[in-house]
Amino acid sequence: MSKTRGRLRHSDDRRGSTNAKGHAMSSIDEIAAQEISTVITAAEAAMKDGDVQRLFQRYTEDVVKFDLAPPLGRRGADALDAEGQRAWFETFDGRPDLRITELEIEVGGDLAFAHSLNRMSATPKGTDFAFEMWFRASYGLRKTPDGWRIAHEHTSTPFYMDGSLRAATDLKP
Repeated sequence: MSKTRGRLRHSDDRRGSTNAKGHAMSSIDEIAAQEISTVITAAEAAMKDGDVQRLFQRYTEDVVKFDLAPPLGRRGADALDAEGQRAWFETFDGRPDLRITELEIEVGGDLAFAHSLNRMSATPKGTDFAFEMWFRASYGLRKTPDGWRIAHEHTSTPFYMDGSLRAATDLKP
């Protein structure tokens, strides 16, 4: 594994890459971080298009996922349930809109870590209102012969610790 390390911070327009101190990254790290950014943000178009194959090709075969929806976690083929994903898409009028923001990427050789704040909105079938929610996402990526792939993904929303245990889906950055 290379000792190359770098960090890429994205503004919402996805331009500019610097390390943690604000200095320009090495070209190797910057290229890797841009490739990783493309892998992560490909979810936006895949969700909009309802393209399950394109959504899932971003993951390793042995991916570990901790999603917003139950169960607590899934791995491998269980995490890449195409029929389940298609069924979820069908619960909405139109497709869910996903926006990945505040994406930060740390590259270290053939491994990388990233995190973002994501916004999803959609209109559930049978309703006349759309919902919007923000949630956190963390990603562990591995460089494979096919390029960078997500090996670990964790999405979550905080909950109110006021005794209600209500999910804090009303939070915004």
